[in-house]
Amino acid sequence: MSSTPAPSHRARLSERDCDLDTFRALVERPTDPAAYPGASAVERNVPVYEAGRLRDDGETAAELVHALADGPGIVVLRGAFPDPAVVDRTTAVFDALIERQRASGITSGDHFAAPGANDRVWNALEKAALHDPEAFADYYANDALALVARAWLGPGYQVTSQINVVNPGGAAQTVHRDYHLGFLSGEAAAAYPAHVHRLSPVLTLQGAVAHRDMPVESGPTMYLPHSQKYEPGYLAWRLPEFRAYFEAHHVQLPLAKGDAVFFSPALFHAAGTNRSADVRRMANLLQISSAFGRAMEAVDREAVVNAVYPVLLKRRSEGVADRWHEQVIAASAEGYPFPTNLDRDPPVDGLAPPSQADLVRRALREEWTPSALREELRAGHRRRESR
Repeated sequence: MSSTPAPSHRARLSERDCDLDTFRALVERPTDPAAYPGASAVERNVPVYEAGRLRDDGETAAELVHALADGPGIVVLRGAFPDPAVVDRTTAVFDALIERQRASGITSGDHFAAPGANDRVWNALEKAALHDPEAFADYYANDALALVARAWLGPGYQVTSQINVVNPGGAAQTVHRDYHLGFLSGEAAAAYPAHVHRLSPVLTLQGAVAHRDMPVESGPTMYLPHSQKYEPGYLAWRLPEFRAYFEAHHVQLPLAKGDAVFFSPALFHAAGTNRSADVRRMANLLQISSAFGRAMEAVDREAVVNAVYPVLLKRRSEGVADRWHEQVIAASAEGYPFPTNLDRDPPVDGLAPPSQADLVRRALREEWTPSALREELRAGHRRRESR
């Protein structure tokens, strides 16, 4: 008789699955230089490539994917933006956007640092394109960016950008993983099945382009190579023992203007403390998304919620169970807070803004009238618009 083999993965993950010894065994393995023949060096477990020598072919793509998925989870591309004039023109655009933001009195929130600690520009992609289309085009025509994005995500990817300037004395971020599950609370992340934890990292490519030289004392991003492979990592990074391990074992690599780093969003990482006296560390943070991260049909969920909400109120008054309401909300309201305009719709508790579904739940708890919910939904829609 034959038996069905046991599944290789757990169906659900919880903090009980987070074991520091298992994590250490995973991340303390060395990166084998022989696995990355296209790299010029392996520095502190990170493959470093000379961008000008990369071939745009299947072999290079396979090597980059191996590094991001099964290797250390991170690659550095020296000279990714080889023309300093292109970088400088775009830096001037970013500086202008920051000055305009300061003049308006806006203090942008940050996911993992205190608001106002750094100069952060959300949706810098759109703002830069409108400010200086020619500089924008010359910058995003970059070969290295396209090569890595196609390798990891395939065609049809979507680029988004946030400018982050950490001024001298700026404190480090806390260790974290990134979009998607990394921006949810631990409780919310644990509600997703384990296979979604494995899927989430392949839907996004993280990147950062250095717009000024970044010596280590200026606090370039801290990374923990190989940590992206830890299955319960979206829950583990929040635990004190894992944070302490990251603080003791992370690596940092200096970057020169025009260098770029690309990494899995599941890699444990955090911006470092700027201990320099005079370096305003500027990076263009890139989140490049898979073409498949969207629904097939466009649905006006605001209209759906407004139509259904009176029924929810009525059934609540009749004592219908919360589970019934939750299932109706899941089918009608937008349950995910992104994409949004983070200038007007900032993260709550350093994570994510409330979703449309969260707003409906609040309205039910507080027994809002349909007109009150309609007004809040409309206000929420305006906050999410890019302009």
